[in-house]
Amino acid sequence: MPITAQHVRETVDAYLAEHPDETDGLSALVETLDQAGDTVASRKEFRGHVTAGAALLRPDGRVLTIEHRTLRKWLLPGGHVEETDTTLIDAALRELHEETGIARESVELDGAVPLHIDVHSIPGNPSKGEPQHLHFDFRYLLRTTADLVELQKEEVSAYSWQFADTLTAEPLRSRVLSATI
Repeated sequence: MPITAQHVRETVDAYLAEHPDETDGLSALVETLDQAGDTVASRKEFRGHVTAGAALLRPDGRVLTIEHRTLRKWLLPGGHVEETDTTLIDAALRELHEETGIARESVELDGAVPLHIDVHSIPGNPSKGEPQHLHFDFRYLLRTTADLVELQKEEVSAYSWQFADTLTAEPLRSRVLSATI
């Protein structure tokens, strides 16, 4: 069964219980969720839709980043949810594997509540008939001892294991740094 609005709402509620100071910053997500219902998990929902990603941390304090071929930005592995994903965690694990080749068996989830939920704008893509829209990116902290990466060349042009203090986005940076202690 695909990811439902109820699952997304429960995940947001659990996240906000831990981070109540982020309520205002997630108002667009909550509003879109109220309006879109289950279509909030569809990449065709252009008010905004959920995506899932992984902050993959090694014991040496390095986190995996990838260079997104289309956006030409260094990001955490992640992307759109699919019909086959039953939870946001499933989507994050699938995306990590698709983009980097790192298998689910090689990672350990560090908590069922997202490490961070990021709201960001995605530019329109006329060739795909997509207007500018929001991504509500549910980022999960995962741990691994793996370092062998096999990139998905269609979407990812490079990867790097960076020390967590090189991440620039807050509060993601602080939370990943706290996890390295």
